[in-house]
Amino acid sequence: MADDDVEAFLDTIGDVRRRSDARLLVGLMGEVTGEPAAMWGSSIIGFGSRRYRYESGREGDVAAVGFAPRKAQTVLYLTGYLDAYGDLLERLGPHTVGKGCLYVKRVDEADQSALREIVARSYEAAKVTG
Repeated sequence: MADDDVEAFLDTIGDVRRRSDARLLVGLMGEVTGEPAAMWGSSIIGFGSRRYRYESGREGDVAAVGFAPRKAQTVLYLTGYLDAYGDLLERLGPHTVGKGCLYVKRVDEADQSALREIVARSYEAAKVTG
């Protein structure tokens, strides 16, 4: 499978719910960002890119916004700390958070309006910081 073959990757997702959620996110994130889906590594689908630089001087590129369908849940990779999304997370529905990750078990049951706004806010933040 080629690194940029999103469709081939989606076809490898064994769990029907995770595959359906992944296809939902490819459509939603593509619409919101206006960017094409691209593989970032072997299991992350990203949209757009931004440059990061640590105080140590290390730098690189990451997806402006992206996600990974994992076994137990879908992980959304967002720009910035999740406290900046608090108002939207209240509306989203069941989820958990990490430092810069949002974990959603059922993307199809999440508040789609809140999800779109989260993606839009993250993408806009990536354009400012990238």
